[in-house]
Amino acid sequence: MFFTKRFFPYFLTQCLGALNDNIYKNILLLMVTYSFIDSLPVSVDLFVNLAAGLFILPFFLFSAHAGAIADNMDKAKLIQRLKLAELAIMGCAAAAILTQNALLMLALLLMTGTQSAYFGPVKYALLPQALKTNELVKGNAWVEIGTFLSILIGTLSAGLLLAIPYGAAIAAFLVVSLSLIGFLSSMHIPSLPASNPEKVRFSPISGMKNTLKVAKKQRGIWMSILAISWFWFMGATYLTQFPNFAREHLHADSTVVSLLLALFSIGIATGSFVCEKLSFNKVELGILPFGILGLTLFSADLLWAVPSIESFPEQFYGLQSFIAQPGHLRVMFDLCMVGVSGGVFIVPLYAFIQSRAEKGECARAIAANNIMNALFMVVSALVSILVLSVLDFSIVELFALMAVGNFIVAIYVYRQVPEFTQRFISYLLSHCLYRVSVNGRQHIPEQGAALIVANHVSYIDALLLMGTSTRPVRFVMDKSISDMPILKYIFRHAGVIPICSPRKCERTYNAAFEIIGQALSNGEVVCIFPEGRLTSDGELGEFRPGVEKILAQSPVPVIPMALKGLWGSFFSHKNGHALTTRPRRFWSKIEVNIGELLKPNALNRHLLQKEVQSLLT
Repeated sequence: MFFTKRFFPYFLTQCLGALNDNIYKNILLLMVTYSFIDSLPVSVDLFVNLAAGLFILPFFLFSAHAGAIADNMDKAKLIQRLKLAELAIMGCAAAAILTQNALLMLALLLMTGTQSAYFGPVKYALLPQALKTNELVKGNAWVEIGTFLSILIGTLSAGLLLAIPYGAAIAAFLVVSLSLIGFLSSMHIPSLPASNPEKVRFSPISGMKNTLKVAKKQRGIWMSILAISWFWFMGATYLTQFPNFAREHLHADSTVVSLLLALFSIGIATGSFVCEKLSFNKVELGILPFGILGLTLFSADLLWAVPSIESFPEQFYGLQSFIAQPGHLRVMFDLCMVGVSGGVFIVPLYAFIQSRAEKGECARAIAANNIMNALFMVVSALVSILVLSVLDFSIVELFALMAVGNFIVAIYVYRQVPEFTQRFISYLLSHCLYRVSVNGRQHIPEQGAALIVANHVSYIDALLLMGTSTRPVRFVMDKSISDMPILKYIFRHAGVIPICSPRKCERTYNAAFEIIGQALSNGEVVCIFPEGRLTSDGELGEFRPGVEKILAQSPVPVIPMALKGLWGSFFSHKNGHALTTRPRRFWSKIEVNIGELLKPNALNRHLLQKEVQSLLT
């Protein structure tokens, strides 16, 4: 996938753009700090904060318009036009660097931010259109790896360029050259036209409202956006506080600041790579808690990892002397692992937004994410001022507060989107307690209503089957199982449809079919276990008429599935009632076989039973 024409030119284009942005932005800040300090019309601190604000401002003003444009025109053409605009901006920027015109450089930074605001939505919205479903996580992982390594290289390069003779001239040549190469690489991106193009008007306020409204239509997407924005809140706080953190708490010079930035960025790139491996080529929300746990634990551990002031030498630590101190290894490890945890955290969320956004609305969902990211980064600065200046906390205590905040945000998001919890449990069962292999996942339709019929072996069948589909599945489940202690809270939030025999409760029986019909009419995927009970002998039981009643009222395509290997597990009825015997085996091999999609015409329970039986043999 990486070197294919549908991905590599795009990957190279976006990496060069991120690299160029960071070289230029840091060249500006360093020249202001060290070269323009006496000629500035305002103080250095005000100028630096103004520069940061001008770079973020376009994300508020133009992200909504950018998302709408990206959803309504050929994404390859849009990228090419944006790279051409970047080439023009960087041509002017080169002149500003050579003439050392600080105000012109500041104005061009605003234009650079505007170009980035328009590039952001199309950058992520392109992926689900260019890549296959099983490549989406891998594509997002590579994008995050490339982005953060570009940020790191760009930041470090700016300092090195200004430290050598003719560095400003080299920097001017470099920003133009990178823009030109980026434009040339964008010309090789294959055409990706919009499905239903519409005319787009520029309206910053109403456009922003409409864009956020699009994102809020699906609670899962909106919560993912808030979770990503929270990560950028943490990331912006860390990156902003690194210089003072190194000076005040590590007694280190500016070379150590670069080391901390490198550890954080390399950590995120590593976490993105790890995420791609843990996801097994599908959008996997089950790994999110690992990222959340890491962000919480390693942020909190900094409180104890930072050495005491009494141990500081008279001179500031340089890079070599800092690394040589064994006591600093824990600090470096914690910061690197915060980055790794962040990579594991955000990659599945980006892939989730792309896979769940409605057709023609992906770029606007990403635009809403960019708006919220920018807002959270601004708020992070205000919170840092409040905590450090007003409350007089230390930077290490600020990091510890973020760890606590991360835990609170995680609880909130998981309560709002129960699917995240279910996916985590399904992931643990599929990759820790069992080894689950899935055959035929491509038969699950990406859109539209469908009915899954499967054999019923154990109490955890639903949780395992949930992991086979990237789409949410509504399970029809016996009321006695859906009301089991502990599990009932998971099932209730999962939208499980309880059912029982009409002899036990006719109201529950009738309500179940009404809910099933409504779910299928809404284009959802519903799973039913037509046997109506757990197998008592390990064999497939007779399918009951309920499945025919569902298809009669909602004639939708049917997906036959078969679970193999669960008979004899702790959760099955072999050797006694499930959950009452001692577990006999762990790490067992489980197989989920998915048959081809069946048209509802002339299907009956006997034919469906034969289809599932064929998948079991």
